[in-house]
Amino acid sequence: MRDRVILHVDMDGFYAAVESLSHPEVLGRPMAVAGDPENRRGIILAKNQLAKQAGVKTAEPIWQAVQKCPGLILLPPHHRLYAEYCELANAVYERFTGRVERAGVDESYLDITGTSKPRGGGRAVADEIRNAIRTELKLTVSVGVSFCKVFAKLGSDLNKPDGTSVITRDNYRELLYPLPVRALMFVGKTTEKKLNAVGVYTLGQLAAMSEEAMNALLGKHGLLLYRYANGLDDEPVLCAGEQEDIKSVGNGMTFRRDLVSREDVRLGLRVLSESVAYRLRKHQKKCYGVQLSIKDPELKVIDRQAQLQNPTNLAKSIFETAMAILERSWKIGKPIRLLTVTAISLTDESDGGQMTLFDDGADTSRQEALERSLDMLKRRYGKSVVKPAAVLKNDLGIDE
Repeated sequence: MRDRVILHVDMDGFYAAVESLSHPEVLGRPMAVAGDPENRRGIILAKNQLAKQAGVKTAEPIWQAVQKCPGLILLPPHHRLYAEYCELANAVYERFTGRVERAGVDESYLDITGTSKPRGGGRAVADEIRNAIRTELKLTVSVGVSFCKVFAKLGSDLNKPDGTSVITRDNYRELLYPLPVRALMFVGKTTEKKLNAVGVYTLGQLAAMSEEAMNALLGKHGLLLYRYANGLDDEPVLCAGEQEDIKSVGNGMTFRRDLVSREDVRLGLRVLSESVAYRLRKHQKKCYGVQLSIKDPELKVIDRQAQLQNPTNLAKSIFETAMAILERSWKIGKPIRLLTVTAISLTDESDGGQMTLFDDGADTSRQEALERSLDMLKRRYGKSVVKPAAVLKNDLGIDE
């Protein structure tokens, strides 16, 4: 049986690269995407290559990054814009194969085995994809090509930015085994410490461990890492329709200032409910329940939920349910730092009608037609094409 040809495509400095398209004045200068300290999200979310060279790291506090790089330009994040570019990039990948599995907003796996596209093999396809993304989206990607997903992912980090690395059965030991164990998927700080404690610092040393020793040290997780390090990963690349069935769909936000008034709360819940409903429809799902998480300024959290008689994927229904949960669980006027709305108890879209906790049987077809029309506009022109009037010039940090 011949080896698979799998690509891992990783967008280079994705958030920062997208922001640079809107801010050409930052080109040639160190820049990072970061939460505003006044918004209480004061960490680095992404950085460009110049900031990286200055020692700026993702997830470090802004003050620390600025100490390392005094001229660092900070820009706020625009997550909806990143999602739009993610869609555009994956549309490019799907021109090469129907087997495209999204691993995050900035990375995807492609299986081009047996397709008509491998003209010159995986490297040629990787280079063609890199050229298409650079030409059409003005962004760059790095691509790892290998016979399994784990090695393809490791390969995409070897030649950044805008590079292709091919990991074969002949060269994987030479290219990958000198890497630190932390480079491997699912090796976090705790696992790294346990491996280091027994003298395992590199992927090569991990691969040389016996299955019995890995099982004794880390249990089933150790056996998984043993397979990964030895190139035994046979996990398939899924098509979009084959993605693992989702159990819930949620969206949360820490607001620029505490929510106090009923108008504050309604605006926050409305925006979150619209996001959750849009994603439910995208996944062709409905929910039989809504969960609401509320965090106060002292970081205390309560979680409450309500079940529905009939499933829904309408923003109006989810919002009404979330608002009812909040009103019976929280005193309006008591400050709220963060809200999270989650659709739970999911079912296929074809199951049942649309009804809220308070539904008296009224026909919801008109509301459904409206929300699906808005979906079409967002897919065609971007998610920011339609904005609720209340969102304009709000001071809560909501960026629609």
